Amino acid sequence: MKLLVVGAGEMGRWFGEVVTRELEADGLDDVDLAFADADSGVAEATADEVAGRFVPLSTAERFDAVCVAVPISVADEAIRTHAEKAERALVDVTGQMAEPVAAMAEVAPERERVSLHPLFAAANAPGNVAMVADQTGPVTDRLLDALRAAGNDLVETTPEEHDDAMATVQAGAHAAVLAFALAAGDVPEGLTTPVFEDLTAVAEQVVGNEPRVYAEIQETFDGADEVAAAARRLAEADEETFAQLYREAGKSLQTEADE
Repeated sequence: MKLLVVGAGEMGRWFGEVVTRELEADGLDDVDLAFADADSGVAEATADEVAGRFVPLSTAERFDAVCVAVPISVADEAIRTHAEKAERALVDVTGQMAEPVAAMAEVAPERERVSLHPLFAAANAPGNVAMVADQTGPVTDRLLDALRAAGNDLVETTPEEHDDAMATVQAGAHAAVLAFALAAGDVPEGLTTPVFEDLTAVAEQVVGNEPRVYAEIQETFDGADEVAAAARRLAEADEETFAQLYREAGKSLQTEADE
């Protein structure tokens, strides 16, 4: 199988490396993995590190499958630019689903098409991978089986359900964690609480990554405004209103757990 990964960053590398490893473990000896990136140096380095090969973005070479793993802001353009290089299957791991799924269907209606969103940083793999299997076939089936064989759980969803969920799961959660970190004062040793320590650990995990990625998530998915509004309601509440909001928060969490 010839596989091109457009975007040699964290997720592109993860996808190419995991899929190639599992396909070869399953007995497929002729896996040909290539990387292309707007930064050719990044693509060359990634290809060297995972035993792939480098190709320029402008290549006219054709592949069995093309995986687009670029930032959300350029996903639509990348799909439209590189879809013609996919002879059989087109996949994206860009993080949003509505626009990529629509773009793939428009430019590659006869090809197999799957949208994936790993809900973890590559360093924390394996984990849950959101999946919209728009049009599957032999090639995408093998790619999806490879992800499963690596220990990932593929969670079927719709573009709308996924993008709505990311407003809370990503944009809202990140905004709340970053706001806590920005508002936190110096705390003397020994005066912390378990809740504070847990929140600090989460904040350290969030701020240890690439800020551009988090900025794109905030721009793409609504969620931060709701967090800010909720914080303002708490800050301005009197004792009775605060107790009401406290109970409301508990009920909200219980509802999510029941679902």
